[in-house]
Amino acid sequence: MPPPADIVKVAIEWPGAFPKLMEIDQKKPLSAIIKEVCEGWSLGNHENFALQIADATNFYITEKNRNDIKNGSILRLTTSPYQTAVQLHERIQSSSMDAKLESLKDLASASRDITFAQEFINLDGISLLTLMVESGTDFGDLLSFTLTAFVELMDHGIVSWDTFSVAFIKKIASYVNKSAMDTAVLQRSLAILESIVLNSQDLYHKVAQEITIGQLIPHLQGTDQDIQTYTIAVINALFLKAPEDKRQVDEHIVDILNCPLTEMAHILAQKQLRSIILSNVIRSPTAINAEMAHQLYVLQVLTFNLLEDRMMTKMDPQDQAQRDIIFELRRIAFDVECEPNNSGSIEKRKSMYTRDYKKLGFINHVNPAVDFTQIPPGMLALDNMLYFARHHQDAYIRIVLENSSREDKHECPFGRSSIELTKMLCEILKVGELPSENCPEFHPMFFTHDRSFEEFFCICIQLLNKTWKEMRATSEDFNKVMQVVREQIMRALTVKPNSLDQFKSRLQNLSYTEILKIRQSERMNQEDFQSRPILELREKIQPEIMELIKQQRLNRLCDGTCFRKISSRRRQDKFWYCRLSPNHKVLHYGDLEESPQGEVAHDSLQDKLPVADIKAVITGKDCPHMKEKGALKQNKEVLELAFSVLYESDEYLNFIAPDKHEYCMWTDGLNALLGKEMTSEYTKSDMDTLLNMEMKLRLLDLENIQIPEAPPPIPKEPSNYDFVYDCN
Repeated sequence: MPPPADIVKVAIEWPGAFPKLMEIDQKKPLSAIIKEVCEGWSLGNHENFALQIADATNFYITEKNRNDIKNGSILRLTTSPYQTAVQLHERIQSSSMDAKLESLKDLASASRDITFAQEFINLDGISLLTLMVESGTDFGDLLSFTLTAFVELMDHGIVSWDTFSVAFIKKIASYVNKSAMDTAVLQRSLAILESIVLNSQDLYHKVAQEITIGQLIPHLQGTDQDIQTYTIAVINALFLKAPEDKRQVDEHIVDILNCPLTEMAHILAQKQLRSIILSNVIRSPTAINAEMAHQLYVLQVLTFNLLEDRMMTKMDPQDQAQRDIIFELRRIAFDVECEPNNSGSIEKRKSMYTRDYKKLGFINHVNPAVDFTQIPPGMLALDNMLYFARHHQDAYIRIVLENSSREDKHECPFGRSSIELTKMLCEILKVGELPSENCPEFHPMFFTHDRSFEEFFCICIQLLNKTWKEMRATSEDFNKVMQVVREQIMRALTVKPNSLDQFKSRLQNLSYTEILKIRQSERMNQEDFQSRPILELREKIQPEIMELIKQQRLNRLCDGTCFRKISSRRRQDKFWYCRLSPNHKVLHYGDLEESPQGEVAHDSLQDKLPVADIKAVITGKDCPHMKEKGALKQNKEVLELAFSVLYESDEYLNFIAPDKHEYCMWTDGLNALLGKEMTSEYTKSDMDTLLNMEMKLRLLDLENIQIPEAPPPIPKEPSNYDFVYDCN
């Protein structure tokens, strides 16, 4: 007879004694179990003891997590969280440096447990640590472990970041501003400053007053990628939380973060931030890890978001300064000087302007300013046009004159094209949207130029004109041309060019003819058969294909996935793994110290959730971990990757998938386990692909074409590689 479900067999350790094997009744109060264990070793005052998981985490067993204890678990009897907190609170104030150092090491390790952290914080432990930092008497390892313990305690979200003093911020900032500082201290200090900025709008100004770009730049010039990552994270945090009202910002660090777009390139050039990131980070011999890639992506997004103001600003047709820009475009294109007011009649001048504005490709020939009242792209389109005319004058003049000499219906309107292209580029680069929490995708080429967006536009406007000619387009084909140009740009970006020149070269290989070939190839691969017998056969075999997809999803769950833990403080390298048992009965999951290089074995995952206990699968904004994280609620991409498994009455297992593919695999697989319909976009895509393949195979079979059961053999490896090419 199997043992009762509430009885768990475990081993319990106690220093200096042989481990005990015993059965724990999960129905009994935890205090009664601890008392029984203490009596077995003749230990009194059982209320001063507690049980821990005997692994690298050393987390305490509580009434909330006691159900995580599984058969075969190894536990450790130890002092209670309160007693440990009291002892460490006293020991870290010891006059002996050696005793103090050891106690701070223990504190840094114990603080990862929220049960201990709560007790230590209740003893006003955070205040004690901040006073130790403010006093400035500790240094080296003492300071390093003090800051580590502080970061771990704050990471639980129990104490508000608004409670810290200016003196504490000044001290932490001083560690960052010093030219030579212990790596561990510098790393923790940068992490603390980032958290303060992200979690306290009031203290944001205090940090901004203490930190300058000039003081952060040396940390980017080193070789430690972790320090570089934390440094860029601080810059991103300041960037992200900068106040809306630029006039109220102290011009100390956030001059680079809140200046108008027209000043941005100048200040970046002064501070050399972009070029330093390019040479010391992006082009460093060290491979860029996922966290650094994410921070570079965030910086890229936030930099492009500076364009949002201009993108959403309408042109004022009565503003003479803005109208002068249009006059400048006309002057450069046609090499004309501004005519004096008395030169010719008003009607003659208007007629001349109208003719030139038509050649420039504006929609409104009489008053081109009206073209820039559409938002987006607003004034950003005019900025791009002026940049192109001034910095690529030959190309600009060639495009305008070339099109003005064509027939009206075949000319590529430069003005209209520039406006629509600017709008398209803003959509592609998601200007104005918050960065995603899970995206590590950044484009190195945007770090190679101080005015990368404008240069990006200049390349693309020349591409548009080239594609227009290749398509022999007319004004009626304008939208078709824009669709082809978008496809060319997107395909060129997928290879992540290292420079704008590489991007331009890639576009040269994506001519309109090449795009047609790619489309034709994709269309053949996605051929849809519409005849009635084919449709009937498709419908007949569809359930079989759906079952195949279901099995694939379940197999994917059996392989398991590593999920990143995201805290309110920042992205951290903390992971957990979840996988389905081969018999599809249990979900195994558990925490990991680092991202695994392959599958994680079932027996290494301590926690289990029977599939029979799962009540529902919840997605998006309805997930409890999305409701808790206010900042993430604004992030559409994170919401799209969130899902939760509801079990028992109100218990949840919360996930944020690493990408859309894993999200669809898991939500489909969990729905399949529950006997529900798989509704993800990948299910439809896989169904179409497999159905088309099956239909083609059956049609080949009708033609008596033999399809081998086994794939052809792989060619043997050559005996030597001494190949010679005869040039003659």
